[in-house]
Amino acid sequence: MFLVGFMGAGKTTVGPLVAARLGRRWVDMDALLEARFGRPIAAFFQAEGEAAFRREEKALLFRLTDERAPLVVSTGGGVVVDPENRARMRAAGTVVFLYAPLSAVRERVGADPARPLLAGGEAAMRALFRRRFALYRAAAHCAISTARFSPEAAAARIAAYVRHREDGHAGMPDGTQS
Repeated sequence: MFLVGFMGAGKTTVGPLVAARLGRRWVDMDALLEARFGRPIAAFFQAEGEAAFRREEKALLFRLTDERAPLVVSTGGGVVVDPENRARMRAAGTVVFLYAPLSAVRERVGADPARPLLAGGEAAMRALFRRRFALYRAAAHCAISTARFSPEAAAARIAAYVRHREDGHAGMPDGTQS
């Protein structure tokens, strides 16, 4: 299963909690990429550019979707930009969109220099948020608010949804919207 969402939405916080509830291994794509690069993503971005980063990200995603063991994967915020990535995730498992209002995201990430796409300031962040929101929705089977739910409550809802979906049912197990 895959967690998608904007930077600061809670993918890295909620991911291990979901994995524990489902008894699955948790994988953070950004951490794996940084280990592969031997440097922070921001440094890779600066030296190699976004296109090179997206190629590496896509290759990693495809390797992860080929694994037979069930995983909980916290993706990078931009993984949904590539339509092949969106299709691959949906075909390989359940995709959950974690979302929070831009104001909450701003509080969580601030002006973090480790986030290269924030270099353009507030207007650029707002534009990026708007562009990606529709892509996250298109990629996901369901959406969960990390502003409305604590990380633990979000993880519980996600785990219940994944189990429900894997049992062949649609919608949230309690019949509510996410």
